[in-house]
Amino acid sequence: MIQLGANNLANHKETINQLNVFPVPDGDTGTNMNLSMQSGVRALQDMEGAEMPAILKQYVTGLLMGARGNSGVILSQLFKGFQEALETNENIDAEDFAKGLELGVEKAYGAVTKPVEGTILTVAKAAATCAKKSAQTTNDLTAFMEQIVDAAKTSLDQTPELLPVLKEVGVVDSGGKGLLVIYEGFLTALKDGELNASTDETDIDIQIEQEHDKAVQSLISADSIEFGYCTEFIVSFTPDKLEKHPFDENQFRHQLSEYGDSLLVASTDDFVKIHIHTEYPGKVMNMAQNYGELTEIDIENMRNQHKALIQSEKAEEVEEDIPEKEIALITVAIGDGMQEMLQSVGATSVITGGQTMNPSTEDIIQAIKKENAKVVYLLPNNKNILLAAEQAKELVDEQVIVIPTKSIPQGIGALFAFDESADITTNETKMTEAIEDVKTGQMTYATRDTVINGMEIQKDAFIGMNDDAIVSTDKDKTIVLDQLINRLITPDDEIMTVFFGEDVTEKEMNQFKHRTEENLDIDVEYYKGNQPIYPYILMVE
Repeated sequence: MIQLGANNLANHKETINQLNVFPVPDGDTGTNMNLSMQSGVRALQDMEGAEMPAILKQYVTGLLMGARGNSGVILSQLFKGFQEALETNENIDAEDFAKGLELGVEKAYGAVTKPVEGTILTVAKAAATCAKKSAQTTNDLTAFMEQIVDAAKTSLDQTPELLPVLKEVGVVDSGGKGLLVIYEGFLTALKDGELNASTDETDIDIQIEQEHDKAVQSLISADSIEFGYCTEFIVSFTPDKLEKHPFDENQFRHQLSEYGDSLLVASTDDFVKIHIHTEYPGKVMNMAQNYGELTEIDIENMRNQHKALIQSEKAEEVEEDIPEKEIALITVAIGDGMQEMLQSVGATSVITGGQTMNPSTEDIIQAIKKENAKVVYLLPNNKNILLAAEQAKELVDEQVIVIPTKSIPQGIGALFAFDESADITTNETKMTEAIEDVKTGQMTYATRDTVINGMEIQKDAFIGMNDDAIVSTDKDKTIVLDQLINRLITPDDEIMTVFFGEDVTEKEMNQFKHRTEENLDIDVEYYKGNQPIYPYILMVE
């Protein structure tokens, strides 16, 4: 049932993406639910012959670890409740199945800060209510599942009446559709049937009240996205941190609710999964680090996703292939201000990523393919991304030149050195040499007590880094900044560019500008980079 449920979801993921307008019109619900389900299925690869409780526990752990997006996390909670209700069952009958669905709904509603009806939650609740009634009259699991599917279909058809935005654009809820096709896969398994390889092209059961000549997401303005960054990560609990900060899921959920919406918090004994739409991913992750180590970090700019959907739709309307370019310059950065800066100095595209948020080799390959250029200059801007960049280079047909930039300032310096009229070898040489002419200063914070090169660093203290070397640390941000600047600047330097992070307030920026203008003899330029993790990034030339 799990395998065919996952297969059916994979077959319908593009259909589900096309329905996605809530909570934001970013067109990725089908993709997120599919990735979540596939993570659960992969966890069962070595479970052949295992008992039912072990299978369910392994599946739910894999599902929760891989859960993506609102719908993926809610899906993981539906099955987590199912597993908890049946954790001692060696066999499952209709009554057991109904109990599992009922506790799953309870778990899913509990994980969401502000449950909204007309969504996957509503469809799940209708299916569970039907299951409870049906289990009283039949123990034929196939007939039982048929009634659940019918109830889910009926509930899905009614979602536009419960959620105005669905009625406005004439679609049913995408997450609810995803849950329905999973349940349809379950039913197929009980009937010993087979699924078609793909049903996307012939799927006509989308409840659309009017003909659309363009993507439904285009009917929703990007201005409706109040919190622009879909932020997901896992915190693996560590005993020393839990001793100082005991974890309470409800209290933590309440704390995070002040920083955005679409918040889901789901925990086990070993970790907690967080999904939130926020303007300040760094602040959310800082709070979460009180309890353990961050893993599986994924941050998506939903405004950019919405824009990409609309642009893709326009490109399809024109029905023209993207013309091949001679040259493309691809770089990596996070923070809208930082990305705009890189584009202003020549980057043709910017991959979202950076420290703790490294893009994968596949992400880089997709960016290369999208540019459709004969020659691609690739600037990773982080030493942890260099390997993925080199791997991507080997896996594409395009000629890719990796410029080994390890920071944003190095990337900017290399882009300035690019000469469109020069040949490939000359540009590679000039851009690589330009890296050596740029000094990078970065200020961040320590996540644990440690000692590096004889320097004692306290948890949560600020640290200043001259390139990769830590040169200062203190609880006072101003002291660290001043020490870092003193180490960076020499009499030969002419200009310093400062990029303010997302956590830096207007007051802090003004105070910093006043100090530098009074105390420094070189030119200083200021930009709002909005990057997480690093409140200040300094570029000295």
